[in-house]
Amino acid sequence: MNTPPTFRTNGAVGALLDEYEKALNELLFVINGVSNDDLSKIVDTITSDEDCRSIQTILAHVVSSGYTYAVEVRRWLGEEEQYREKVLLSTAAEYQGALKKMFQYNVQLFDNHPDLTLCEHDEDQKITVRWGQKYDVEQLFEHAIVHVLRHRRQIERFKLSL
Repeated sequence: MNTPPTFRTNGAVGALLDEYEKALNELLFVINGVSNDDLSKIVDTITSDEDCRSIQTILAHVVSSGYTYAVEVRRWLGEEEQYREKVLLSTAAEYQGALKKMFQYNVQLFDNHPDLTLCEHDEDQKITVRWGQKYDVEQLFEHAIVHVLRHRRQIERFKLSL
């Protein structure tokens, strides 16, 4: 018998975090058991995007980006938070731990700011992120979720060619 899923009960924030966690869990499953050799093997030799050459570079990018979303919100709120550097780890298990830690950092953002406004219609009040786009908090976290999904799919395709 399957256990029904548990859901956060804090409304829209809970929905965003539940879906973000679900996307990350799917990624964790996909990278489970990836060998150290396959992790670092260059799969895409054509791309000019250094973040998309191997499973390792993709995962380093996903972890770093996952921190960036919360850092962008914290900076928008006036906090002096620093961006995280990309770190190339040696094993899939290390990336699984890093992804879980990154997610907890995002959860902590909403724990620290329980009354954070998610939806902002005034373009001048939106967050201008370091890559130039403007988002409100909800849009930024929707982007974060889809970012994980896109790279999960990319890794699935890489695994087929390994």
